[in-house]
This record gives sequence, C-alpha cells and structure tokens, in this order.
Amino acid sequence: MTEIRKKTLTGERALFFARDMKIINCTFCDGESPLKESCDIQLTSSEFGWKYPLWYSKNATLNKCRFTPTARAGVWYTQNVRFTDCIIEAPKTFRRTSDIVLENVEMPDAAETLWSCTDVTLKNVTANGAYFGMNCQNVTADSLIINGDYCFDGARDITVRNSRLMSKDSFWNSKNVTVYNSYISGEYLGWNSENLIFIDCTLESLQGLCYIKNLKLVNCRLINTTLAFEYSTVEADICGGVDSIKNPLGGKITADSIGELILEADKVDVSKTLISCKESA
Repeated sequence: MTEIRKKTLTGERALFFARDMKIINCTFCDGESPLKESCDIQLTSSEFGWKYPLWYSKNATLNKCRFTPTARAGVWYTQNVRFTDCIIEAPKTFRRTSDIVLENVEMPDAAETLWSCTDVTLKNVTANGAYFGMNCQNVTADSLIINGDYCFDGARDITVRNSRLMSKDSFWNSKNVTVYNSYISGEYLGWNSENLIFIDCTLESLQGLCYIKNLKLVNCRLINTTLAFEYSTVEADICGGVDSIKNPLGGKITADSIGELILEADKVDVSKTLISCKESA
C-alpha cells in the first residue's frame, strides 16, 4: 500500500484514481475533486480545503480528518465510507452515497447533508442544518443530535435511539420509522407519514402527529403539544397529559389527562376512535 505523509496537495484531481493508499497528515487545497474515482483509501489527520473531495470513490476510511467550510459537496456517488472522530464544516456532504458509517462526527454546517443515501449508521453525531437525511433509506442512529428543521423528510426504514432532534417538521413523508428513548421538539411532527412508532420518547409539537397512517406511541410524554392526531390512525399510550386532541381518524388513545378534546362528527367518524383518560379539563 502506497503511503503519503505530511504533503500539501494542490491542483484539480490531485490524486485522481488513487488506489490502495494511506494518506497521513496531508492537506488538500486549491483544487477540486482531489480523490475522485479513488478506491481503498485510508486517510488520517488530514484536511480538505476545496470542493468535491470524494466523488465516485469506494472503500474510504477517514480518522481525525477535517472538511473545511469550502470543501463543499464532499462525498457524492460513493460507496463504503467510514468517518471516525471527524469534523465536517462544509454543507451538502453525502449525496447518493451508500454504506456510510459516521462515529463521533461533528457537522456544524449540515445544510442539505446526507441526501438520498442508503445503509447509513450514525453514532454520536451532531448536525446543525435543515433537511438533514432527506430521502435516505436504511438508517440506524444512536446518540444523534440535530438542530435544524425538516430532518429525515421522505426517509424510509429509519431507527433512532437515545437522540435529541430540535427540528420543525421532522419525519415528514417518511415510512417505517421507529424512535426509542429520544426527545423531539418542533412544529408539525410527522405529517403525511406511514408506520411511525415512538417508544419511551418525549415529544413537543404544535399541531404534530397529524395525517399519519399507523401511528404508535408507547409510554410517551407529550409536552406543549396541541391539536394532535388530526386525520391520523393512532394507537397511543401517553404518560401524563396532552394539551389538545383534534379529529383522529381511528384507533385508541389513552392519557392521564386531555386539556381539550375536539371531535367533529361532520369531519370524521368519531365512533372509530376510543379515547380514555383519568380526567378531562
């Protein structure tokens, strides 16, 4: 395996079509697509300073590397990449890429990041930016922190654990999503989705959990949540109270208390939903 150490690499396609290479303590600058079409690459303690670092690449591992803000659109059309202990400061990283592992990764500008990717594993990842994970498939996340609206719009087959999502309109248009032991805060959570499950979660949402087919809540808390479940089919076991519920399409809802219950017989068949609580305000 060829080894390159402590080099500053400049110019377009600096290591185009690189094969079986270790790159250690190197800097890529002043030239786009430095590792385009590369294969079997190991990068350690290296930095990218320009656009399109890893396009059409295969089998790349990166440890303690940095993508500066100008290393935009860094990993597109690539297969089998692993990032550990990395900082990605550039937006639009990961597009139409498969077999991704991100562990201990910080993304302070994650706008339009992780779009249309498949087979993704995220562990101890922090991302700041809107539309994170849009149209992704087969994603497993543990200890994920997102600050940015519209995360996982259009995503499929998603499992999230022990995470914190501060995101308006998260999981819109999604399918087959299960979230465990997590906190989600944002308006209009989960609209137009199917098979959306929350277990041991705390959810905070204005007019959230609406227009969902097969919504399930198990031992969840709904704080500051109003006008929930409109036009959704739902099985909900709510720990504590909910501020208001409006016009679910069907199912069963239990809660300790319901601040306001809105059931309009001219809008929905109210007989299709069983609602029970210890007290009603």
